[in-house]
Amino acid sequence: MTDKHSTSTPPTSSADTAASEARTAHAAPAPIAQPAAIAYDDRTVHSVFEAEFTTKLCEIFEQMISFNQLLGVKVDALGHESVRAHLRMRPELIGHFAHNRMHGGVISATLDSMGGLAVMAATGARHMDEPPMQRLQRFGKLGTIDLRVDYLRPAIGALFFCEAEVMRLGSRVANTRMSFTDEQGRLLATGAAAYIVS
Repeated sequence: MTDKHSTSTPPTSSADTAASEARTAHAAPAPIAQPAAIAYDDRTVHSVFEAEFTTKLCEIFEQMISFNQLLGVKVDALGHESVRAHLRMRPELIGHFAHNRMHGGVISATLDSMGGLAVMAATGARHMDEPPMQRLQRFGKLGTIDLRVDYLRPAIGALFFCEAEVMRLGSRVANTRMSFTDEQGRLLATGAAAYIVS
């Protein structure tokens, strides 16, 4: 006597097995690319993206967005969901003349712009099936809708680094977290932001 709830697995042919393996292989996510060193401007950018996308995204971020050009933010690395850049101290960025401390507005603007860059990278990574120039067209509606910055230590020094990571990329809104550090790796400020993406 057999249990009416028991099920038996029907025998499979080698063709069925091969088809199943092909579907599984096709459905498996693509391996994460290792960053490549791509020459841009006067330095090397480490990027998981192809050279055309990387150089154009750096050009948009550093040169076509005039405020980022004023800040002097330079891209160092582009990942699928995270980015890294550096910023050198200049007299125009000083907020406290007696201590040569960077202005808090410079820090918050850098964190905000880097969060936006991380969203651009994540959007580009989501649509790798499209040509680079088509992916770059997707950033037209990107804008900040919320930004929170916590200042932890004074920004005093010659060189600073900023990293940003996408926590969630939705169809309409993306959320990021950012950090601002000095040359010694001390955390000077953190940020969290939300961006409209479509």
